[in-house]
Amino acid sequence: MADLLWPGDHHAGEILTDAAILEAMIAVEAAWSAALVATGVAPPEAAVTADTLRGLITGADRAQIAVEAESGGNPVIPLVRRLRDGLGSSPAATWLHRGLTSQDVVDTALMICVAEAFAAIAGELDRQVEILARHADDHRATPMVARTLTQQAVPMVFGLKAALWLRGVLDAREQVDALRFPVQLGGAAGTSAAVVELAGATVNPGHLVAETSTIVARELGLEPSTPWHSVRTAITRAGDAAVGCTDAWGHIANDVLTLSRPELGELTEGAGGASSTMPHKANPALSVQIRRAAISAPQLGATLHLAAADAVEERTSGGWHAEWAAIRDLVRRSVVAARQTTRLVDDLRVHTNRMATNLADAGDAVRSEQVSMATIAGHRPEANYLGATTYYIDAQLERARITGAMDRGEAR
Repeated sequence: MADLLWPGDHHAGEILTDAAILEAMIAVEAAWSAALVATGVAPPEAAVTADTLRGLITGADRAQIAVEAESGGNPVIPLVRRLRDGLGSSPAATWLHRGLTSQDVVDTALMICVAEAFAAIAGELDRQVEILARHADDHRATPMVARTLTQQAVPMVFGLKAALWLRGVLDAREQVDALRFPVQLGGAAGTSAAVVELAGATVNPGHLVAETSTIVARELGLEPSTPWHSVRTAITRAGDAAVGCTDAWGHIANDVLTLSRPELGELTEGAGGASSTMPHKANPALSVQIRRAAISAPQLGATLHLAAADAVEERTSGGWHAEWAAIRDLVRRSVVAARQTTRLVDDLRVHTNRMATNLADAGDAVRSEQVSMATIAGHRPEANYLGATTYYIDAQLERARITGAMDRGEAR
């Protein structure tokens, strides 16, 4: 169900919904079962598939698990209890979850869901790169007035503004590219003592935990890792990437909001939103909603960093729990903003005549700096005052080409 108070939430689909997180936790339990059997820790009859486990949980169970999670402070405890009850007296029930702890399941499940979200975000970023590169190239000679601190400054071209939007999106894409999504498999206190004990005295502990991590990661599409229990870098980096994305999108949205004011009229959204009482209005609704995400994202990212800084001992009391809703809201809302930004830049209407008119109406004032510079240099002002604009546009277009984001965007 979409969020009534976050219009556009439906664009995120099932990403990081309760159902998706529960599904991911079940996948973690099944992958761990497969790893125990594959390494010989558990007997073959202990194996259980995700499909089997999934079939043991009903819609009513999902709601009740959320209620019962309060008792132990996390949803894994009631989930495992139901799964074991459903498996009856079988070896699969006996071995289910053995060697894991609740934090392993929650953290790894979140990595699954967050990785899915950033795959969607990456696709939108690539599409935005392709669209913004086209705007920058098409409008490299479209004159307009630059504005600083809300006031008219000097002449520029719209292609440079689009190139700077492109730069922000490329920076965000780099942050997303750098993300890693590791499994968390450390047992009660990050020592993996339980699984080593289950394996017996003849096992090589390092080899065993490395093998189980590799198997689970392969099953889930994540990266093998040693335990990271109270080191929350995997979470904070994902949060930082989401905030970096919304920063870039917020910049675009703010420019569109400003330049679409009727008194400027240089840009408009492809399909403005309606007003409930004023039929003449075409509100820049997409830009408003993108700006909303950019305004709210930093606080959610700060919650993740505060939780990480508050880390204590081998599992943080309260800080760990505070991450869950923050990372869900931050990343899910970023998916929404990503898709809205793609629509915004793809359908953007650039009113070149209005840009030229506003520049002309600014008169000689916008060339006052040029006159001063020419006077100091002892020559007449040049025909234009655009400096190295072409070079700066080309630099971002080349960067987009080198990263391959344009090719990926076109392929989609």
